[in-house]
Amino acid sequence: MDQASERDVRGASSFRVAYDAALGRWPGPVEPVDLPTPYGVTHVNRCGPAGAPPLVLLPGGGATSTVWGACVAAGAARTHRVHAVDLVGDPGLSVPAADRAIRSVGDLIGWLDAVLDGLGAQGPVTLAGHSYGAWIAAHYAALRPARLGRLVLLDPTQVFAGLRPGYVLRAVPMLVRPTPERVRSFLAWETRGAALDPAWLRLQGEGAGFPTVRPVTGPRPDLAGLAHFSGGNLEVDVLFAGLARCHDPGRAARAAREVLPGARVDVLPGVAHHGLPLTAATEIVRRLAIR
Repeated sequence: MDQASERDVRGASSFRVAYDAALGRWPGPVEPVDLPTPYGVTHVNRCGPAGAPPLVLLPGGGATSTVWGACVAAGAARTHRVHAVDLVGDPGLSVPAADRAIRSVGDLIGWLDAVLDGLGAQGPVTLAGHSYGAWIAAHYAALRPARLGRLVLLDPTQVFAGLRPGYVLRAVPMLVRPTPERVRSFLAWETRGAALDPAWLRLQGEGAGFPTVRPVTGPRPDLAGLAHFSGGNLEVDVLFAGLARCHDPGRAARAAREVLPGARVDVLPGVAHHGLPLTAATEIVRRLAIR
């Protein structure tokens, strides 16, 4: 499928209806932007005062930029110019290039460089990511610390700790043969039945049939060189979900403190991994406002 055809599929499907419904729950006006990059068109939903400090948000795998609506509603767009990104190759409105795929960490860095350039974000940028988005953000910070003023990692996976085998085994059926029922069942299990935004849950189900590409995987980011930036030129916040099933949050937090001794590292009790941006938005926004 070429890039134009894929864009048509994304625009006319029931997925797009669910996407627009989830985005419609965001408060205030939202400006959609399509940014050309060497790896395809990246879709960004932005809001907040044009002159406010830039906040770039990377969702977890399969979550889309709409997952940040609760953080916008909690006040993120009062203090920042919010740029919520659909990851290229994931469910969302970004469209991968037909002739140049993102296959490595280096490609991810080049892609995010192009996104920040396209947004006109000269810095300092606050870069925040959840789960897989936090893995991308951590790699970017390790290689481009000078472009960032703050790094916020929300229950990052494969950054400070590996995945629990039980979590992986539970996720395999959903990953191998995704269906809306399997997606909803997995989310209910991982979040322990937490009340999640029904519009977002519907979108997650629609994403089961979405054309995607294989995500980039690889080693943990080398954050050793970032330690001298922490507490100095670059502020770092790491927030773990206390009920996360994907990893041991206490062990991951201890590892984060060892790697980044100048960072603010906390474990938020009563919150699951996949529900973190939805159910802990007030706490996330409070941390974003810390100076």
